[in-house]
Amino acid sequence: NLREVIGACICVLDNPEAQLSDLMQYVKGPDFPTRGIIMGRSGIRQAYATGRGRVGCRARTEFEEFGNNRTRIIVTEIPYQVNKRMLIKSMADQVEDKRLDGISDIRDETDRNGMRIVIELKRDANPQVVLNRLFAQTQLQTTFAINMLALVEVNGKLQPKILSLRHIIDEYLAFQEEIIVRRTRYDLKDAQARAHLLEGLLIAQDNIDEVIHIIRTSYDNAKENLMQRFGLDDVQAQAILDMRLKALQGLDREKLEKEYQELEERIAYFNQLLSSEEMLRGVLKEELTAIRDKYGDQRYTEIQDV
Repeated sequence: NLREVIGACICVLDNPEAQLSDLMQYVKGPDFPTRGIIMGRSGIRQAYATGRGRVGCRARTEFEEFGNNRTRIIVTEIPYQVNKRMLIKSMADQVEDKRLDGISDIRDETDRNGMRIVIELKRDANPQVVLNRLFAQTQLQTTFAINMLALVEVNGKLQPKILSLRHIIDEYLAFQEEIIVRRTRYDLKDAQARAHLLEGLLIAQDNIDEVIHIIRTSYDNAKENLMQRFGLDDVQAQAILDMRLKALQGLDREKLEKEYQELEERIAYFNQLLSSEEMLRGVLKEELTAIRDKYGDQRYTEIQDV
């Protein structure tokens, strides 16, 4: 569940010494898109502590009265990765082979409103006994294996390793920090290049008449003349030459200075971010919180303490 995982990530960012018990206050267990019920927490704890474990998953069922004192079992959720059609076929085959008693009819009434498998029982059948046998003999109850495998960098090479919940969160956070660092370095380089270009344009704006004169009177060495006269480098001089004279004459110093100042502030922020681990983790925490608030949803799969 996204909301639970991000909660655990933020817990680690706030408390680097967080233990498994702290993390499991946020990450309750697997959350399957087909909903269902997880039976017990021991398998979850083992999986999160060691990276391997097994959890029992059960369909959600209810008893419904119909007809003359008859009962039917209604299945509204099934375990993850169980094929509904094959599940119904397996139950029907076992009824036909007399391996399941007390069932008179099985049909699928699933529609756009949700899943609904109807298992009608014979008048003399005990509903709980039949349901227990369905859990034991069909995929209304399954075991889901958890194998927390991830690629981890070891001595400069990526290797597959089984990780505990804490270790896999640490790897994820380290990866996300690396993304922020690489993104910031790129933005810093881009801002520095633009600021450098603006410095050349500001020089040109201060000496606009002379710049235009040099361009008009130079044959094929206008760039060299600009570089020599105003101390520009190749990039700055080429940017001035690439502008049309009308655009060059229309340069607005106030606008250029405002953009240059904003770039200087961004460059200072990027440098500060790259030099501060605390600030970097603060940005990561803000971004994770934004993802949680935008995409986080409620848990689908119920966990029962049995």
